[in-house]
Amino acid sequence: MTVTTTVAELREQLASDAPPALLDVRWALGDPHGREHYAEGHIPGAVYVDLETELASAPTAWGGRHPLPPIDRLQDAARRWGLRRDRPVVVYDDLGNTAAARAWWLLRYAGLDRVTLLDGALGAWRSAGLLLESGQPAAPPRGDVVLREGALPLTDADGAAELAASGLLLDARAGERYRGEVEPVDPRAGHIPGAVSAPTGENLAADGTFLPADELRKRFAELGADAAGRGPYATGPGADTAGPGSYTATPGANSAPRIGVYCGSGVTAAHEIAALEIAGFRAVLFPGSWSAWSTDPDRPATKGERP
Repeated sequence: MTVTTTVAELREQLASDAPPALLDVRWALGDPHGREHYAEGHIPGAVYVDLETELASAPTAWGGRHPLPPIDRLQDAARRWGLRRDRPVVVYDDLGNTAAARAWWLLRYAGLDRVTLLDGALGAWRSAGLLLESGQPAAPPRGDVVLREGALPLTDADGAAELAASGLLLDARAGERYRGEVEPVDPRAGHIPGAVSAPTGENLAADGTFLPADELRKRFAELGADAAGRGPYATGPGADTAGPGSYTATPGANSAPRIGVYCGSGVTAAHEIAALEIAGFRAVLFPGSWSAWSTDPDRPATKGERP
């Protein structure tokens, strides 16, 4: 399944009779001014998406800092963005798609299969010398998209622990957070025992585009992805919600991928899942991530470079 759209492809699509919906997910940890950044300059026709209020629910102890939004609320937001059943979606941000990947993953999880990331994000559009639009445009015509959760697999803290022990659990945070040298946001420093450090930033080239598929494949293979396998996505009952903030994909099931990913709060982990898909690997998301794990005093934490 296609993960990215290039700037050249997007230009051609926007000039066609059936242009894609374009979503701008301007967000960064510690920067609450995404809407203002969007107003200063965005790709013409793009609709602003607020990660904190539209791509996440309010923080909880069991769900972490960015729990997944209820599917009915996500569908209402998607219709406000103008998403339609017969229209593809292209998503971008101004941070190498590390925030936009949350929208990419959520819409894919909700059953939309024609959702891609603008490779290189807004930086690639600027580098191509293309114009930006400023201001807050009028809302697009309301869409008619129908969303259903469960098209991609999820896991909870128990599932993440099981994957760390018998599969492959990747920690997408920066190396210093994995090692426990710093922890700027969450209650405790360190990482899930058995998890392997795989910083999201290493999925990208210097220009902010994803590394070529063969380079990503080599990177993840060296981290243990080949041994964990390339199984198909788990769908249906195995991806149902198991309780408040708890999502399971039955990691031990034959149909489920044996690779899991977490980060601080389930945002940049989605970017790592996109990189894994480009490389040919399937992966499970732990949405609560370290923000949920570290809140539970019964969950152990490990520091240092070793899993």
